[in-house]
Amino acid sequence: MANHEMPTYRELVLPVLRAVENAGGSAQRTEMEDLVSEMFPDALLDVTYPNRPNKSVLLDRVGWGKSCAKLIGALDSPRQAFFVLTELGRELLSMDSEDAYAKIRELDINYRASRRAAKHSTSDEEVLIDEEEEVEGEWREQLLGRLHQLSPEGFERFVIALMKTFEMTLEHVGGSGDEGIDGIGLAPLSPVLSTRVAIQAKRYNPEKAAVSRDAVALFQRDAATKGAERAIMITLGRFTKPARDAAVATTPMVELIDGERLCDLVRQQEFGIRIQPVVDAGWFNRFDT
Repeated sequence: MANHEMPTYRELVLPVLRAVENAGGSAQRTEMEDLVSEMFPDALLDVTYPNRPNKSVLLDRVGWGKSCAKLIGALDSPRQAFFVLTELGRELLSMDSEDAYAKIRELDINYRASRRAAKHSTSDEEVLIDEEEEVEGEWREQLLGRLHQLSPEGFERFVIALMKTFEMTLEHVGGSGDEGIDGIGLAPLSPVLSTRVAIQAKRYNPEKAAVSRDAVALFQRDAATKGAERAIMITLGRFTKPARDAAVATTPMVELIDGERLCDLVRQQEFGIRIQPVVDAGWFNRFDT
């Protein structure tokens, strides 16, 4: 497929904003990606990088479009992987598409010029990531890479330990003969209520593997056999859209945690990573005005 048919990250800002609007003005990252995917033909979604055959170029650029929307102020992200449409975002959606794109381009160029004027190009085709986005991506890649170095059973133990930090009471039952269940136990619903939950950990290569619909459906059956009312499947990779559809098609419903969300949970619990305080010098300027 010709390169000019693949939208640039700036051209994907409006589809990202439209997806969040269609979700009611706020959306989780995976929900937004699913809605954007529905706006494009499958042939475009199937285009991958030559050295990363399971990495969709379009979905990669959707991520860059999301970052651009955040940086210019069209999306707000009050917490990790959750986005809310701003007043500017609604304004852009109300404009003619060509005018909106011109405005996005202007805002993007101005933002980048104010941050890194000497280093940034204004080419539509060159993907430019803000230095804060680069730092964010670096620790995630390091974490996913380190977790992928664990043995399959080691990754299972890591996942069980992480889930226990959320006050779950779990038994590790992985290894041969585990019947698709790596952990089983109780997850609190309230101070007086809990539910039986089954855990499955899939240490897939974060750059290559995607969990299929069949894998999710099989885990659902195994979890039901063990009497689980809830189920959680965790992978270093990602889930296909059919897999996400299968997760809510029958009971027990499966909470799907991909590599990106796993990083968020690790960061939230500071589980194996250290978050160091950083002084935002500019923030204090407000007290001198």
